[in-house]
Amino acid sequence: MKRFNEFFRKKWVWQSLILLMFVLGYYLLIVNYTEPTQLGIARNDFTGEMWAQAKGGFHFTSPWVRVAKVDTRPMRVGVNSAGRGFNAKLVQFDSQHWREFVTTEGFAYYWWANRFSFNSGYDEEYRGMRDILRGYAYSAKPYPFIKILNEYRSD
Repeated sequence: MKRFNEFFRKKWVWQSLILLMFVLGYYLLIVNYTEPTQLGIARNDFTGEMWAQAKGGFHFTSPWVRVAKVDTRPMRVGVNSAGRGFNAKLVQFDSQHWREFVTTEGFAYYWWANRFSFNSGYDEEYRGMRDILRGYAYSAKPYPFIKILNEYRSD
C-alpha cells in the first residue's frame, strides 16, 4: 500500500492522468467515426441544421452535434412465416435521399430503434435499421430513400 501511495504522489502520474482524461473527453465529445459503409446524419441541437457525413472515417464536430449512423449496405428483409411460402427483398438505403428519410422517420439513433423488444415470438429481437427498412420496403407507397434491388418469391 505504501508503494501505491508513493506512486500517486509523483507529479508526472497526475499530469498523465489529466492528459488521458482530457484526450478521452475530447474524443467522446467532439470526434465521431463512421464506417465506409455508413452514412452519418449530423444534427446541431441548437440551430437544427442537419448535414450528411458521406465519407467514412473520423469527423470532428461540436459537442452539441449528434450523429446518427445509417448502414448503406444491401440487406435482406422478409416477412417471417411458418408457412412454406418464401417472400423476401434485397433493399438498400439510398443515401442521396437522407433528408426525405429524416422528414418521414424523424431524427433518432436508428440503430437504437426498437432495441428492447418484449415480443417473444419474433426472432429478431434487436431490430434497429433492418426493421425500419422492412417497413418501408413492404409499404404500398414507394419511398425515394429505399432502393429495392431484388425480390425473391417462392411461386
